[in-house]
Amino acid sequence: MALPVIKTLTECSSLHKTVLPYLPQLYNLPQQLLQSWNNPAELRTIYLATNPLITSLAFSLFLAPVFLIVSEINKNYSQVDRCWSILPTIYNAHYCLYAHLNGLETSRLDHLIAFSTVWSLRLTFNYWRKGGYKIGSEDYRWEVLRKHINPASFFVFNVTFISLAQSILLFLITTPTYVMVLAAHFGETMSTTDVVFARALMGLVLVEVFADQQQWNFQEAKRVYLKTAKVPHKFDQEDLDRGFVVTGLWSWSRHPNFAAEQAIWVVLYQWGCWTSEVLYNWTFLGAMSYLILFQASTWFTELITAGKYADYKEYQKRVGKFLPKLVSDLPGDFSDQKAKPKVEKAEKKDGALKKNIR
Repeated sequence: MALPVIKTLTECSSLHKTVLPYLPQLYNLPQQLLQSWNNPAELRTIYLATNPLITSLAFSLFLAPVFLIVSEINKNYSQVDRCWSILPTIYNAHYCLYAHLNGLETSRLDHLIAFSTVWSLRLTFNYWRKGGYKIGSEDYRWEVLRKHINPASFFVFNVTFISLAQSILLFLITTPTYVMVLAAHFGETMSTTDVVFARALMGLVLVEVFADQQQWNFQEAKRVYLKTAKVPHKFDQEDLDRGFVVTGLWSWSRHPNFAAEQAIWVVLYQWGCWTSEVLYNWTFLGAMSYLILFQASTWFTELITAGKYADYKEYQKRVGKFLPKLVSDLPGDFSDQKAKPKVEKAEKKDGALKKNIR
């Protein structure tokens, strides 16, 4: 059987009952696909006869050598980055499709795939407008890292982390959806708590949208300012000279988009736990690995940024990395250092003049 026989919701979170017995399918799947690649009916049978978690894992392992070969041929190591916004939704859509084909209750999964699609659209659009899909475009951090690592070591890093670990990570963060597929056996429809989880996920995507747009507006204004020496409307010269955005959400968090992104996959993990009536389960591997990755990558990003902008270390003192600082004497938007507008000074002079006349 493709799905385990479970008697309680709690068993949906059992690694020993819902995952380990199906690992042998991973070894047989490649041969089955090769033998039936030109027969749609047989491929559908294989799809339904294979545990959906194993199908997802197999796909992530298949992609790893593809990412490796393409990156080494092009000497461009952002191949996984180009798929980052798409793969989690592919995995979630796969789980949702599998549930539909097996006649399971899918209202919870339908809400989840709706959120996942919006998440993908937002991240894909933002990556596209930054030029991420242009030929030759690469994450600047890989170039910096290559300068500090010899070619042989970087190749090993590419094999183990960039191509393999990241591909598996994008599979792992969606494993709570597998738990929801198993829970769908019990036929429970969307509850009020499910609605809260779904809305929370959509809300976090909205936070990312606002953060993305605020950063984009600032970078566009800075580009115009550097090109024309004119300060665009609604922007301050002090902020543009500083070189990085410190207003809006960015005055409360140095990385509000990253904070929301991490929270999304933690919330999905918690949704899976709630669905299976447990406080924690094995799918924490995805959310935890995601948090660790963002801690490391953000540290590296800020190391580069601090070396580029003189005021960034001061910004780090004022504003929390992800969460707002509970106690801070200095404003995150540097408003205490901004010169007062000349209009204010003129108004004060007019006021003083009127008093003298009286």
